[in-house]
Amino acid sequence: MVMNESVENYLETILVLNHRLGNVRSIDIANEMNFKKPSVSVAMKNLRENGFITVGPEGYIHLTESGREVAEKIYERHTTLSSWLVMLGVDPRIAAEDACKIEHDVSAESFEAIKRHINSVSK
Repeated sequence: MVMNESVENYLETILVLNHRLGNVRSIDIANEMNFKKPSVSVAMKNLRENGFITVGPEGYIHLTESGREVAEKIYERHTTLSSWLVMLGVDPRIAAEDACKIEHDVSAESFEAIKRHINSVSK
């Protein structure tokens, strides 16, 4: 499976919903992402077939180890970039939206440099 923005967004959403709700179902993802349930069902089938999630008999979606790794990486990028933009004076809502766009395209090298900068400024 090609790792793209859509896959990363689904995995990140599952992670966030898992923290918020405990158990995650397709309908929860559809509601959170404002997508139609059939679209989410197709995406969940692809994620399951590629080893990023499992779906229990009760319909609850769980991240596999590889799915959790991707989700946590994207979530860290999102929260770090969003916080950084807010520190720079960007409105929190706009910062969250922009971080969502940047998190998928920023290189590992640039992201690590941003983290180092934030840590040095925070001290």
